[in-house]
Amino acid sequence: MEHIVIIGNGISGVTLARHVRKLSDKRITIVSAETDYFFSRTALMYVYMGHMKFEHTQPYENWFWKKNRIELKKGYVKQVETATKTLHFAEGDTLQYDKLIIATGSKPNKFGWPGQDLNGVMGMYHKQDLENLEKHAPNNEVCKRAVIVGGGLIGIELAEMLNSRSIPVTFLVREDSFWDGVLPQGESEMINRHIKNHHIDLRLSTNLKEIKSDENGKVKSVIIEETGEELECNVVGLTAGVAPNIDFIKDSDIETGRGVKVNRFLETNIPDVYAIGDCAEQHEAIGNRRPIEAVWYTGRMMGETLAQTICGNKMEYKPGHWFNSAKFLDIEYQTYGWVFGKGGRPEYEQHFHWKHDDDTKCITVAYDKNTNAFLGINTFGIRMRHEVFDQWLTEKRDVDYVMQHLNEANFDPEFYSRFENEILQAYNNQLQTA
Repeated sequence: MEHIVIIGNGISGVTLARHVRKLSDKRITIVSAETDYFFSRTALMYVYMGHMKFEHTQPYENWFWKKNRIELKKGYVKQVETATKTLHFAEGDTLQYDKLIIATGSKPNKFGWPGQDLNGVMGMYHKQDLENLEKHAPNNEVCKRAVIVGGGLIGIELAEMLNSRSIPVTFLVREDSFWDGVLPQGESEMINRHIKNHHIDLRLSTNLKEIKSDENGKVKSVIIEETGEELECNVVGLTAGVAPNIDFIKDSDIETGRGVKVNRFLETNIPDVYAIGDCAEQHEAIGNRRPIEAVWYTGRMMGETLAQTICGNKMEYKPGHWFNSAKFLDIEYQTYGWVFGKGGRPEYEQHFHWKHDDDTKCITVAYDKNTNAFLGINTFGIRMRHEVFDQWLTEKRDVDYVMQHLNEANFDPEFYSRFENEILQAYNNQLQTA
């Protein structure tokens, strides 16, 4: 019986295992060094904030795996020997595979800062990070201040978590406005104000120089690069992005760049070896998407697609139109299509931006100034319907059509009807001055 071995029990690996089981009777083994059972990584923050217990983050009961004949092996893969199709574990044992899928996800970036491995320094990605945070920042008596380094989505989640326990937070962000490599200026500046309104000490254009230790090997302070200022703290969160977790295959025959190199069928350069999720790197990016995508839903889609190929129905990975969602403290964010921040905005891309007077709701619509084609939309504090924008992008609608029909995409018609005239008036005014 063909043996399918999946390294990694995140959303990609587990989705693949479930779909291979639906389609076949193959032997399936999931290998993980992190946890015994699959859990929802995006829910970790809610455990710390007291909204749920860790077991609530596990979508499947513990009996699910046995019932579906999916073997689980806890262990750390030290080496992949592709010539003999053998995995070598740090514990000394081995495992043979017929087809191997690498789905090991990401690890937090570390940039060689002095003190980055001290007790009290952590990312916010793994279950072990949650355990570390609970140990070093159970309350504001034990943790007098936390410093977060890096201004992405994981950073803002960690700030919200610590804020929920009244732990003072200083947020060091290298960019001169929050997430401005991704967000247009108006949105980025609104989020700057929103973070400060939550009494978070946001330091823009600020870099970490080093993390200092007390006599017991624990964090006692950080030094700021630009000013030399020393900030006392008990916890440092490193949230300056993530990188593929693939050190264990660097000396194998599997081709790697930043991630494991794959083609559109998620195949590596070695027969019967595949990679999915945010450790996989496309040889050539799909449209405007990045070659590596650390996004939950694309990991799931890769698992579903590759299951078809492994079970005899060879299928190309086609993620469709870009979308994403996140939360900036209590402001919900959604994006559909492409709206570029100052990092890489093409010359033809024009923006229409509307912001509500309460400074917590806004929309930015991107369009091609030469053809008027609708390119994408960002919304903050306003919930929109995914399927509507997906359809408009497929139909290649123009921006005038989108603006006239925006109410059809809004989840909350009452909200939209209150501001529809104001939004359309602002849009028409911009057109007249353009």
